[in-house]
Amino acid sequence: MKDVVKYLIIGCSVIISVIIFSFAITFYGRSNDTISVTGLGETEFTADMIVWEGHLSAENISKLAGYEQMEQNQKKVLDYLHSNGVSDDEIKFSFVNTQKQSRSIYNDKGNYVGSQFAGYAFSQRFVVKSFDVDKVERLSREISSLIAQDVDVDSYTPDYYYTKLNDLKLALIEKASSDAYARAENVVRNAGARLGKARHASLGVFQITSATGEEEYSYGGTFNTSSKEKKARITVRMEYKLK
Repeated sequence: MKDVVKYLIIGCSVIISVIIFSFAITFYGRSNDTISVTGLGETEFTADMIVWEGHLSAENISKLAGYEQMEQNQKKVLDYLHSNGVSDDEIKFSFVNTQKQSRSIYNDKGNYVGSQFAGYAFSQRFVVKSFDVDKVERLSREISSLIAQDVDVDSYTPDYYYTKLNDLKLALIEKASSDAYARAENVVRNAGARLGKARHASLGVFQITSATGEEEYSYGGTFNTSSKEKKARITVRMEYKLK
């Protein structure tokens, strides 16, 4: 009789242990059931600041006369900008750079015999930084009016910037996170499960390209400054628990 009781106790203990172990395995498996999705946040926007750069040049045998010529050129540039509504706060001129020039001398046989002083070359950089993007963009295209005044000026393609990038990034992260949740919820619903809390999140690289999307995305991030109309995008990878 004692042996029967002993074996009954052992049998019950084994059954209870198996049940507990089964529940533990089931709970562990469920606690590790997750789904990973990638959400996208994307928007188009217009630059609100422009930076336009130009260069003035002059050549003269006399250093003094060359500086006077550069001063006249600078005044013509300022008159051009002021007459079109650009303020002094938006204009910056660099110092005038001066370099001696020389020309090579050859003898009758075509052999180089030395060099001779040929005067001075002068150059000066100016930058216009403004929030009136359309106006400065137009002025950069109409720079030929200065050339008609005998000003040796080179105009470069403006750069376009957006001053509210931090706000834009936050909005896109929120949009990408919502997109990720919607994707995950759709997949889980179709699979007959329920979506739990977020377990992990990681951000992709912030990309700014032209609105036409002509550029390729870069692993380290793209930051377009050549286009006024831009497109920004960011991805968020989310991992959710399943209920």
